[in-house]
Order: sequence, then structure tokens, then C-alpha cells
Amino acid sequence: MKYLGIDYGKKRIGLAVSDIEGNLAFPHSVVKNDHNALGIIAKIIEGEQIGCVVVGESNNFDGQPNPIQNEIDKFIKQLESIEMEFEINFEPEFLTSVQAQQITGKNESLDASAAAIILQSYLDRRVQ
Repeated sequence: MKYLGIDYGKKRIGLAVSDIEGNLAFPHSVVKNDHNALGIIAKIIEGEQIGCVVVGESNNFDGQPNPIQNEIDKFIKQLESIEMEFEINFEPEFLTSVQAQQITGKNESLDASAAAIILQSYLDRRVQ
């Protein structure tokens, strides 16, 4: 089964896709967070035959939801409205954009790299 990782942001949504075995995560793309985003993501889910979507859960240092988490929860409801079969799971994410920037430098695919970090964390935890 293939997985889609999502790093949700107010301006951009980073996307990552796993290999068919669900072992490795790869940066896929960055989508502008506007009225077209859900349709683009739905096409990726269909085209890549995604069976599970993993969304970064945004908490602060105390483990409490960050203000962006309310937006993420609304986004999840939109994802659930897509008429395709896939499950949705959360993966705690903490400073993944900072981690991605340390690895790749600041570039236009930074959010996709952050999504890959989120997804890889989920995949690694799943097999333990």
C-alpha cells in the first residue's frame, strides 16, 4: 500500500509519497493552499493509488495543539469528503520544516521535504 504524507500550512501544503511497500517516503510536491488544493490532492490520491493519508499533527512544546491545528482539523474534514477509499492518520510533527531546511536548505520544495519527514516517521513507527 502507498501512503501520502501531508505537511499542512496556511500558504502551502507539502506532499510526500511512499514507495509501494510503504517503507520509504519521498518528497512529491508543494500545493498552494487555495480553493484548488483539495482537488489537486484528490488527483494525487487517485493517481498514486494511495491507501492511507498521514497528516502532520501540530502541537507546541507542552504537547498542546498549536493554533494551526484548528485549520488542520478543518482540512481533515475536507479530505474525508473525497469519495475514495483511504484511511487518514495523524503523525505528531515538531519542527519538521526546520529539519527539512537543515537537510536541503531553504528552497521551493521545503514543504514537500517536511512532508517526507512526517511520513517517514509514521512509516518507521508503524513497523516497530
